[in-house]
Amino acid sequence: MFEGGEICTEYDEIEFIERIWPISSMSGDQNARDRDDWGFRSLKDDIIQHMRRNDDWSNRDLLERLGLMRCSRSLLFRFLEASVHPTTVDEATQQVRVERVNANIQHDGYRLMRTGAISGSHIYSIAAHAIGSPADAAISSALKRFEPDQIHARWTAALDRRSTDPAGAITLARTLLEDVSRWLLEELGQKADDREDLPALYRKLAKALKLAPDDHSEQVFKQILGSCQQIVEQLGALRNKLGDAHGGGPRRAKPAARHAELAVNLAGSMANFLMATWEARSAKEA
Repeated sequence: MFEGGEICTEYDEIEFIERIWPISSMSGDQNARDRDDWGFRSLKDDIIQHMRRNDDWSNRDLLERLGLMRCSRSLLFRFLEASVHPTTVDEATQQVRVERVNANIQHDGYRLMRTGAISGSHIYSIAAHAIGSPADAAISSALKRFEPDQIHARWTAALDRRSTDPAGAITLARTLLEDVSRWLLEELGQKADDREDLPALYRKLAKALKLAPDDHSEQVFKQILGSCQQIVEQLGALRNKLGDAHGGGPRRAKPAARHAELAVNLAGSMANFLMATWEARSAKEA
């Protein structure tokens, strides 16, 4: 997770390490020659020697000597949260690192999730998280292959917010489908007006991909594709009613985690279906 580059990019790396480990009092290599007058060599001395003077330790060497591989869970989580804090790394590094950390810890039922912000940058904390379903993993893989930056990031954010920010997750679910629809329409050479909403975009895309109910004669296909169109339209309506894109009065319905789970899963499945259809068409025309 931390190979290549610096663990801390925004200030002195040793200062960052000292905020988590008492390296000045931790024992280093006592066989080294340059001990102090008391014959004690600290781990900090070793880090300075091998990370600055000689530059012959990798990040893995450093973390192994800090005992990260055998430390308590609380210390590990403290380090991981600090390693993605906006005061520790720049935004691009943070995004990559969060994805890498989550790929390694989500199988144990944990995940770095957005819990706050500082000067417009996200703060992440580790929380217990239901292990993702096979569908989550399949959709994540497809979206990352399809468009790794904006669209995949939108999906990941929606997954993160399902339990902690249901309204935000619902808004992201709709935005994800809008992004995918606009991207595919552009690939198909179709113009999409900035004022067109999700239902209008989907109808145009469905026609271009021959997914409109009227494009098929089999009744079962007409019904399935008609249901897909209704799902997209209702996702837009759900976002308007329960999402966070519009202000609401005190009596406005507040979404629960189960509502966000439904919206995000439906949006992900529809996005995956649209991408797969476009890929199949592109392969057939190649």
